Amino acid sequence: MKRFLLTTVINAIGLWIVTLLVPAIQLQPYGGDNLWAKIGSFLLVAVIFGLVNAIVAPVVKIVAFPIYLLTFGLISFVINGALLVFVAWLSSLFAEDVFTITGLTSEGLSIESLGWAMLGAIILGIFAFFAKWLTRLTGISR
Repeated sequence: MKRFLLTTVINAIGLWIVTLLVPAIQLQPYGGDNLWAKIGSFLLVAVIFGLVNAIVAPVVKIVAFPIYLLTFGLISFVINGALLVFVAWLSSLFAEDVFTITGLTSEGLSIESLGWAMLGAIILGIFAFFAKWLTRLTGISR
């Protein structure tokens, strides 16, 4: 549980950094525009991101294994971007005006294209690597 909480917080920080660095990815907070609503929104989307990475991503990667071999793993950028688009769609189901992708959803976190989603996924991947390193360093187990 400690590991899940730590990785969720790190993913939320990573998502916040992504929304600052990539102009095409935005998050509109759930329930208002105050600080706590923003923090809660980033944490909720980070939980959704963590669940998608824990449940959906392994299945997609197993099914797409032949494509990984053919592209020498480069397809992972597209798959991770698509998973981020899926997270945006899932988060828009919880409330309006949250996490959207232009063309796919209409509110919330907006990602203008799969290319921007791929860039955001690369940045989030760096934060996921940091989270994994930090959990090993601190000795927090599953």
